[in-house]
Amino acid sequence: MLGIIGGSGLTQLANLDVAHREVMRTAWGEPSGPLVFGKLAGQETVFVPRHGYGHTIPPHLVNYRANIDALRRAGATWIVSVASVGGIRADLGPGALVVPDQIIDYTWGRESSYQDASPSQVVHIDFTKPYDQAVRQAILMAANRCEEPLSDGGVYAATQGPRLETAAEINRLERDGASIVGMTGMPEAALAREAGLPYAALCVVANWAAGRHDSAKAIKFDQIEAALQLAMGRVRRVIEHLELP
Repeated sequence: MLGIIGGSGLTQLANLDVAHREVMRTAWGEPSGPLVFGKLAGQETVFVPRHGYGHTIPPHLVNYRANIDALRRAGATWIVSVASVGGIRADLGPGALVVPDQIIDYTWGRESSYQDASPSQVVHIDFTKPYDQAVRQAILMAANRCEEPLSDGGVYAATQGPRLETAAEINRLERDGASIVGMTGMPEAALAREAGLPYAALCVVANWAAGRHDSAKAIKFDQIEAALQLAMGRVRRVIEHLELP
């Protein structure tokens, strides 16, 4: 079963043929909202909105552990995470779709592991390649099938939020090798790896990062929503063409 985590701009899947909704509780608390089960282009799918259905949960307060565990318990066998980001790399402006292949984690203080509950044996995960390669390829192939252009590869800088970054911080992220910047990439990806769920991200560039292009002096929030709405239509088309890897 395909599991989808919706980010800003994707709090529901209009193209999902809904079968039922289910309120789930986990050992880690409640997920961001009831899970929605249905079929997407004939494929069994379960969906959860990362920020809640009313977009009420800020990125640093998302219960990432509960979201991932709820999807696992619901029967998801792979996860596609949709996230809005800021563009750092020169070719990744507003509206661009990106399938990143690496992450740098700048977050702090988040519940970032299932190993916090005094396990009988500590388990380490290999995170050399943080995104599952088969799921990444499934996204790329889906985009190819529906002829939606996207960028293959990039480094996702995961920052704490909820504030946006300073121009100096974006300069630092660029020096570190980051291509895009967002607030929800971690610990979500690491938790999926711990839970044994193949996971990859489909990122939507909502705006230029601070200090870049038309964000040189300030982020233009009034333009972000318009960019997201246009891009999310493309995201839905890509998701419709996903096939299990």
